[in-house]
Amino acid sequence: MKLHTVSHIADIKPYPPGKPLDELEREYGIRNPIKLASNENPWGPSPRAVEAVKGALGGLHRYPDGSCYYLTRALADRLECHPEEIVVGNGSNELIEFLVKAFVQTDDEVISSFPSFLMYQKFVQIRGGKNIVIPLREMTHDLGAVTAAVTRKTRLIFLDNPNNPCATAIPPASFAAFLQTLPEDLIVVLDEAYVDFMPAEKRIDLLSLIRQHQAIPAVVGLRTFSKAYGLGGLRVGYAIAHRKICSLLHRVRQPFNISVPGQVGALAALEDEEHYRHTLDATRAGLDRLRREVEKLGCRAYPSCTNFFLIDVRGDAAALYEAMLHRGVIIRSMQAYGFATFIRVTVGTDEENDRFLKALSSCLKELHYV
Repeated sequence: MKLHTVSHIADIKPYPPGKPLDELEREYGIRNPIKLASNENPWGPSPRAVEAVKGALGGLHRYPDGSCYYLTRALADRLECHPEEIVVGNGSNELIEFLVKAFVQTDDEVISSFPSFLMYQKFVQIRGGKNIVIPLREMTHDLGAVTAAVTRKTRLIFLDNPNNPCATAIPPASFAAFLQTLPEDLIVVLDEAYVDFMPAEKRIDLLSLIRQHQAIPAVVGLRTFSKAYGLGGLRVGYAIAHRKICSLLHRVRQPFNISVPGQVGALAALEDEEHYRHTLDATRAGLDRLRREVEKLGCRAYPSCTNFFLIDVRGDAAALYEAMLHRGVIIRSMQAYGFATFIRVTVGTDEENDRFLKALSSCLKELHYV
C-alpha cells in the first residue's frame, strides 16, 4: 500500500495506556487481579450517576444536547462562575486538542514539562507545531526554565498541577510570580485533573486569574470527572477560561461531543456530595497508610497532592512491575519517565491496598531489593 503520509503524523508514538485487567487475566491466567496503575477511582462512580445513566438509555436514539446546557449551568453554580466561562469536552484530552487547534499553527511553539501528561506533546505534533520540553526540577515544574524558553513563537504553556507522575504542586505565590515574567499574548494552561485531592491552601485561585485585568497571560484551567468523580469510562472534562477563549474553543468543538450518558452521569455525580466526600476522605486515609507501610518495607515514599504517589523501590522498577503482574497487581513502572527505580501506585480500596502491600513485600524480597 502506498500512502502520502504527513511526516509529523507518521512520527507520533501512540499513547501507552495502562494494562487492562482482562488482558492480565488472559496473559497470566490470574483470577481477580487488581489495577493500581491508572489513577482511577477504586470506589467507582456515584450510585446516583449509575441510576441517571440507566434512566437515559431509552433516549439513545436522540442526539445529545450540543450545548451541555444543564451540566454547564450546574458547573457554573458549583464554581461560582458564568456558564460562558465553561467548555465541556470528551475528557480533558479533547480540551487540550481544542486549545492546540485554536491557537497553534505550523511551526508555532508550545512549552510543556517532562515528565508530565504525554498528550500535550502529541496534539502539538499532530498540528505541526514545535514542542519545547523542559525537564522537571526536583520533581516539580521548573518555572524559571519555562520562562527562559519563551520566544516570540510561543503560543501555549501546559502545566499539569498537580503534576503526573510526581504528584507535586506549584505553590500559588510561585505561580503568580511566574505569570509576571511572561508576555501577555500567550496562554498558560493549568491541567488540574487532580485538584479535588489537593488541600485548599495549595490550590491556585483560578477564577481570579481568568478575570484578571493585569498585563499577564490568559490562564485556562482544565478539570475532569474521571478521577474524584469516578467517571473515567464516560469521558467528561471541562475547561474554565475567559469567555473570549471559550468562544474560540466552541468554534473547533464538534457539535455533539458529549454523549447523553456522559451528560446525565456527570450531572448526577456533581450533585452527589456524599460520594464525592467519601472518595476524598478514603483516598487521603489510604494514601497516608500506604506511605507509612512502604517505608517500613525499606522503600522511599514521596509526598503527594493526588490519589497516587511515587515509590523508590531501590531496584529495577521494570523487573518489579513484572513480578507484581505475576501476583495479580498492576502498577506503573516509571522507567519510561526517567526514574529507573520508581513505581507509581494509585490508592485503592482497603482490600486492594492490603493485596498491594503483601505483593510488594514478597517481590522486594524475591528481587533482593531490600
